[in-house]
Amino acid sequence: MDNYTISGITNKGVWEKFLLSQKPNSFLQSWNWGQVHKDMGEKIFRLGLYNNKSLVGIFLIIKEVAKRGPHLLIPAGPIINWDNISEVTFFIDYVKKLALKENTWFIRIRPEILDTSENRNLFKKLKSIYAPMHLNAENTWILDIDKPEDILLSEMRKSTRYLIKKSQNEGLQINKSINKNDSKILFDLQKETSIRHKFVGFPLKLFQLEIDYFGRDNNAILFTCKKNKLILASAIIVFYGNSAYYHFSGSTSRFSNIPFSYYLQWEVIKESKKRGLKQYNFWGIAPNDNPKHRFAGVTLFKTGFGGRRIDWLHARDLPVSSFYYLTYAFETFRRIFRRL
Repeated sequence: MDNYTISGITNKGVWEKFLLSQKPNSFLQSWNWGQVHKDMGEKIFRLGLYNNKSLVGIFLIIKEVAKRGPHLLIPAGPIINWDNISEVTFFIDYVKKLALKENTWFIRIRPEILDTSENRNLFKKLKSIYAPMHLNAENTWILDIDKPEDILLSEMRKSTRYLIKKSQNEGLQINKSINKNDSKILFDLQKETSIRHKFVGFPLKLFQLEIDYFGRDNNAILFTCKKNKLILASAIIVFYGNSAYYHFSGSTSRFSNIPFSYYLQWEVIKESKKRGLKQYNFWGIAPNDNPKHRFAGVTLFKTGFGGRRIDWLHARDLPVSSFYYLTYAFETFRRIFRRL
């Protein structure tokens, strides 16, 4: 007979052991990602779901006191058995009570489950609302890297393969760092990139904390591509489970004749292979093939390396206050305005 309880987890080893035993898993539910948000000044909850005292699920919850409305955020989680409806409803009931206790308006959840009709119907039954905004790379591009390098190259788009080879004759260098102070390199490049692609950049402190916490466990590297003293591109790569994630990045708009972005990606892929990882996650791509989508160019670049598309279920909102609809209206307007 099921007997569910939920309580906090304070042991990193217990948390990580469970998370890494699950498929899929994501660094967005990792202990270190929780620590990053905690040090950014946000309240976090690391909770375990138990059935008859056996740990059967975990979920990192982040409380965001945003101007558009206070809410609880569950990125790439919870890590529970979505086929067990009693487990799911117990979790939903608990998190709604927590949201009310924390004086928030809603819960935004984007579990690491596929965007299928079955999963969409499940969340319809849970009386969730299709979130106005996407959350954490819902549409992703995955490259299986457990193949020889020559096979990976042969499976790339012809133009991508050519530009990688061309880049290797440009005198480019890659610097690797786990020094959080080097995050300023990425931050400065991101300023230029955000203007070019019309998005709001992330704070320097976020980069520093990610490099600091994940770097301590050898799970993150700041890659920087240079030519002589010129800094051309930089990216934070997170290594977690069997995957490498192209998480944050920035690049210069100068020297467009030098294919430095291709060089950087290929070097990251080779580093990931050395670590024995199975997949390289290029992170977000456009949700469709619309050439006018703001991510169309980035998508064309990423898909050229070969691989496959994975669409996770779009974020859902669970309102606990009528004020939620103010957030819904604001975010809907912003999505339309930014062409997201």
